[in-house]
Amino acid sequence: MDSTAETLARWAQEFVPAAADLALAQRSLVDTLAVTLAARDDELVRVAAELPDAARWAAVGHVLDFDDLHIESTTHISVVCVPATLAAGGDARAYLAGAGVMARLGVALGWSHYTNGWHATCTAGAPAAAASAAVALGLSTEQIATAMALAVPAAGGVQRAFGSSGKSLQVGFAAEAGARAAGLAARGATADPSALDAWLLLVGGDPDRIDVSGPAVPGGLAIKVFPCCYALQRPISALREGLPEPVAADDVADVVVRTPAGTVQPLIHHRPTTGLQGKFSLEYAVAAALLDPHPGFASFTDHAVNRPEAQRLVRLVKVDEAPGGDWLLDGQVDITVQLHDGTTHAVALRFPPGSPDRPPSEQDVDAKIADCGEDVPDLLSEVDWRRAARLLAEHLPGR
Repeated sequence: MDSTAETLARWAQEFVPAAADLALAQRSLVDTLAVTLAARDDELVRVAAELPDAARWAAVGHVLDFDDLHIESTTHISVVCVPATLAAGGDARAYLAGAGVMARLGVALGWSHYTNGWHATCTAGAPAAAASAAVALGLSTEQIATAMALAVPAAGGVQRAFGSSGKSLQVGFAAEAGARAAGLAARGATADPSALDAWLLLVGGDPDRIDVSGPAVPGGLAIKVFPCCYALQRPISALREGLPEPVAADDVADVVVRTPAGTVQPLIHHRPTTGLQGKFSLEYAVAAALLDPHPGFASFTDHAVNRPEAQRLVRLVKVDEAPGGDWLLDGQVDITVQLHDGTTHAVALRFPPGSPDRPPSEQDVDAKIADCGEDVPDLLSEVDWRRAARLLAEHLPGR
């Protein structure tokens, strides 16, 4: 019986993308480049300047937490697989090969892997980046499996890093580990492919859940509307869509958020004091949704999080977690906003905009790209996989 690495390697090497797969790859390329260019002035650019291309591009692409998500595996697929592909000179098929590996490994790792505190984007990401880079380099099935096995030692990352630069950097480390592993396999390094199965079992996964049928990325990818953790997209959208009229922050007396416990797993900062922490705070997301016309980049700065009116609202929010929940969009979110005059507003939402069940329109995608920088729409108007690496090298040069 083939090992997991051999099964996935054969699928990746033989995969022929359909038109829908290629459309997903192009949207993922544009979305990833847009959110990466949006972070050109972030402090992390200086911090990560000496990292290799794959690591630097992935870390900067993830620092704003605006990149896409595969909900079924709880992994940020594109911010790992796009940089790994571009660093190896690959194209859409190489990206899709790694994306498919990452989606399937993430599903095999399961929800319990995530609730135990692992950052699945990194754990599934390192072998997936190896697959993308290996396909980009034209390696054989055996070499792709070897590359994934060689990436196993770097397949780590924990949720405790959320709210610090450690989160985006460990994503960068995963992308670079895969690119490095593919290069070693290309030069003749050997590894036991069954190492991937051993690792899966050690971190609580189930190799029997690997299923290579279906499209490249089963379930598709969710596109974020707001630059923060995906677990915040639904409560922010619920308030923005459900309130009958804008609510003055000073009028709010109490806020109660009811949601399944699993849907707030990554939201570890209850009293945030920095912009990065605010991206992983349900309490602050409620405050930003009530205070700001559109919770965008300006809402997730240190200054914005520490606004007196925001901190007052943060302290008012009570979270009522229902037992259970085995994915970020389980059940629905219910939010009750009570005003000082006794008025009560109740809102609820199942699927936020940008999710596969409410896919973004072309206009939605264009609006997001425009938010990422005045020059970004022009820079990405005719971008393809060949031009993309040059674009990143120009705007995020290494040392």
